[in-house]
Amino acid sequence: MDPKDLKEIKAIIDLMKKHDLSVFEIEREGFRLKLQKAATAETTTAAPAASHAPPKSPVGAPEVPAAAPKPIESVPLKEIVSPMVGTFYRSGAPDAPPFVDVGSEVTEDTVVCIIEAMKVMNEIKAEASGVIAEALAENGKPVQFGQVLFRVR
Repeated sequence: MDPKDLKEIKAIIDLMKKHDLSVFEIEREGFRLKLQKAATAETTTAAPAASHAPPKSPVGAPEVPAAAPKPIESVPLKEIVSPMVGTFYRSGAPDAPPFVDVGSEVTEDTVVCIIEAMKVMNEIKAEASGVIAEALAENGKPVQFGQVLFRVR
């Protein structure tokens, strides 16, 4: 797969997120791509929280308006996603330090990890500037196409 194709696929993923699309499918010149967003557990946890909120409102009313999660959600985090299926590695060698850790500053050209696919080691760049806020993938474990590897603040 050509790096240009990977950038196009990343752009499609960004558009899916921006427009809240759950499925995208395209076919051209013998190439077929189907992207489908997995269901999240956030919607199921929100309903029980709302059902528990009314009984607590007389006593817990000041706690509910404080809403600590809302400011966190309003801070836009950029996601570094896997451009392919493969094995995730945080460093270039088993005894080497990780490319980045939480708190590391990155630029668009900073290598953040390696994904091994079909015996080829692919360096993954941040493609965003900021500070690593979260490292979500586990070293030496498989990752899927479009899986969030890191979040950048």
